Amino acid sequence: MSSPPVLGAARFPAWHAHPDVWLLLGLLATCYAVAVVRLGPRWAPPGGPAVTRAQVIWFSLGVATLWLAADWPIHDVAEHSMYSVHMVQHLLFSLVAAPLLLLGTPAWMLRALLRPEPVFRVVRRLARFLPAILLYNLVLVLAHWPAVVDATLRSHPLHFLAHAVILVTALIVWLPVLSPLPEIPRLAPPQRMVFLFLQSVVPTVPASFLTFGRKPLYHFYEHVPQLWGTTLDDQRTAGLIMKLGAGLLIWITIAVIFFRWAAEEESSSRPRRQWQDLDRELTESAARSG
Repeated sequence: MSSPPVLGAARFPAWHAHPDVWLLLGLLATCYAVAVVRLGPRWAPPGGPAVTRAQVIWFSLGVATLWLAADWPIHDVAEHSMYSVHMVQHLLFSLVAAPLLLLGTPAWMLRALLRPEPVFRVVRRLARFLPAILLYNLVLVLAHWPAVVDATLRSHPLHFLAHAVILVTALIVWLPVLSPLPEIPRLAPPQRMVFLFLQSVVPTVPASFLTFGRKPLYHFYEHVPQLWGTTLDDQRTAGLIMKLGAGLLIWITIAVIFFRWAAEEESSSRPRRQWQDLDRELTESAARSG
């Protein structure tokens, strides 16, 4: 089957302001700062800071990632020209911004955000091994369903809602790995690695449809000019980004968890080995003296 014709090379979008993005992210950063200064001294555990420097850095990086994904040029290219850039946008929301925001959120702050009891119960139930995997799969399928993609690209409010759903569900899905709350405990390291491995397998299914498809799946992108190549080239690139990019980010996380777990096991077993060596030396010394 021949490739669809190129509609004409799109021009790289000129810079223009996105005040809605600036307002939302500025509000998010301001709420975080106000909570740390005003609520932290009262709600944080006594004897320590309301928030650590590392947490501030992680949260700032998470907000910066949201800004990068939602502002010019990624937002403009994704919404008006190329689905592959749209895919990058989704990965930034779900696999970069979400874990960074969780790493930057202290336990007392997350507990306050989940204070309504119904909200806490729902989040705690979803942030378990099997429910989190099912939630991830459901959102993944819906976010790449052709009818949903085309609808969100034609409606700005619907597009915003879709991105909000992707981010919020990603925060819940990352809780089994990065939760700061003892009430919503993290999985044990081996379980975390299996959990993330399963998350890396699932994207290969829609990625295969995108990469090996013989015709464009998203009608919207058939009627807009591309920055390069054809609509089908763009779709195949999106599939590769989904398969390789998502897999790489998840496997890096798995590697970090594995090496930290190995280091902790080594550290905890060292005193036990030292006592065993001391006991053996004392036993041998007593035997010689006897």
